[in-house]
Amino acid sequence: MTIGVYVMKNSLMQRFKLSKLFVTDGQISMLLIAIVIGILGGYGAVSFRFIIKLMQYLFYRNSSDILTFAKDIPFYMLIGMPALGGLVVGLAVHFGAREAKGHGVPEVMEAIVLRDGQIRKRVAFVKIMASAVCIGSGGSVGREGPIVQIGSSIGSTVAQALKFSHVRQKTLVGCGAAAGIAATFNAPIAGVLFALEILLGDFGLSAFSPVVLSSVTATTISRHYFGDFPAFIIPAYELHSLWEFLIYPFLGLSAGIISVLFIVLLYKCEDLFDAAVKIPDIFKPAIGGLILGLIIVQWPHVFGVGYGAINLSLTSQIAPLVLFSLIGVKILATAITLGSGGSGGIFAPSLFIGAMTGSLFGWCAGFVFPNIVASPGAYALVAMGALVAGTTHAPITAILIIFELTNDYKIILPLMMSCIIASLVASYLKEGSIYTIKLMRRGLDIVGGLDQSILRTLMVIDFMSYKTDTIPENANLDEIVETFRTQDASYLHMIDKNNKLAGIISFRDIRRTLGEEKSNAKICARDVATRNVVTVTPSDNIQHALRLIISRGISQLPVVREKDSRALLGTLREKDVLTAYDKAVLQREIETK
Repeated sequence: MTIGVYVMKNSLMQRFKLSKLFVTDGQISMLLIAIVIGILGGYGAVSFRFIIKLMQYLFYRNSSDILTFAKDIPFYMLIGMPALGGLVVGLAVHFGAREAKGHGVPEVMEAIVLRDGQIRKRVAFVKIMASAVCIGSGGSVGREGPIVQIGSSIGSTVAQALKFSHVRQKTLVGCGAAAGIAATFNAPIAGVLFALEILLGDFGLSAFSPVVLSSVTATTISRHYFGDFPAFIIPAYELHSLWEFLIYPFLGLSAGIISVLFIVLLYKCEDLFDAAVKIPDIFKPAIGGLILGLIIVQWPHVFGVGYGAINLSLTSQIAPLVLFSLIGVKILATAITLGSGGSGGIFAPSLFIGAMTGSLFGWCAGFVFPNIVASPGAYALVAMGALVAGTTHAPITAILIIFELTNDYKIILPLMMSCIIASLVASYLKEGSIYTIKLMRRGLDIVGGLDQSILRTLMVIDFMSYKTDTIPENANLDEIVETFRTQDASYLHMIDKNNKLAGIISFRDIRRTLGEEKSNAKICARDVATRNVVTVTPSDNIQHALRLIISRGISQLPVVREKDSRALLGTLREKDVLTAYDKAVLQREIETK
């Protein structure tokens, strides 16, 4: 029986009693606070964009796109300024906030899962300065990840100041993240989906409503300052022929493969810099910046967020050979920037790599099928979403972002097809998204959404039974059968002479033996017991226990004192796990009222 069925069956009446047919004062206050966070997050995103331009002007005396003035800058500045920026970032992260290192989103996810959404108050300020310096000096990263962390930090700070419950605190963190994404891309729906699909994993009404309000509010502020325009120069999308529907799956396949290459190289570079133990961490971003500067001299397209180069690819103004080189160069530049300890996001690099991949794919498809395919820019647009879907494993968010950028329904079918295929290919080739892998490397698996988040917070010790049905390993078959009858047990725990768990016996194990003609007196417990016993400890969480129960097809687990120990303490039954989940869900509903 699945958890969902169990909860529906056993808790429906309790939940009905908890539900209200009207909006409570607490819900109204949440909506008002969500609007406030949307305002703060929107202004945070606007301020961050201006600070990036200011930092770029301080480094290069020019705040326009690098492609318009790269030829006027001495090569030693293109090499030296990213290194100088990296040094400043290293100092800011080391003395300000360690969480400001990297692309930001995994840190927010970790805070939601492990600390109920609590983020240190200084993180927003340090992240703004570190990421602005990194991007302004030439760091090949995006501004979306930092804005998510900045908005999330604002939401967390407000929630902590108002002493909200843990559930509401997580929701307000999502509100801040949605506000940041919405204000950055002028895409309120994408902001909502990003917060719900990637960060919270919760599409319930209690989370959905505040996140929507924050996203809409932040978008309104962004449009006030920057107008109602998309983040890129978007050409009119066209589907030249229905035969193209047979081509787009191959675009999704290509995007999925390149997504995995991006993820692998990013973490390989991180491991490489981490292995350089003789170099102080504070100087590693400067070394990464120096290497990046050498790349920028030859390929200025990868400077900063790279929106200028994306616009050129969307309008089919980049030659195929350059497109091919920029795919690999951008992956390398971003991996070096973040792997060395720089501060910035991976969203814009994913869009950049996708645009170059799609445009190159479009050129190749046009060469092979000249009378069938549309312009390379159309494929670049679709591939931007496919790369985001492949790296983040969030196809819904990727689809909505590109759809909102184009506001053209004709792109939906190719976009959905490519994004889903890219996400499936990437998840098949590589476990974990570009966000979750960073946490998995720290021993934290957050895959599974709200249900899994709930189960991770519950410990075995709180739901285990200390009653154990045991039998010595030298007990004969008659004693085993009698014990099953008198104890009314599903399993018997076989104990050795040292009183340690040596195996487990189910009635199924002895059923065949009962029908054998040979003397049952010669059969003892050790002959029929399962020796390879899976156990849990009191400190394990319920999620881990449930996975073992499902994978082994059993209804209970022995609980031992500690890992690799056979000192039996009790048992954890499947119904105990389901009860634990049920209680946690009910408690969550109470807290959201």
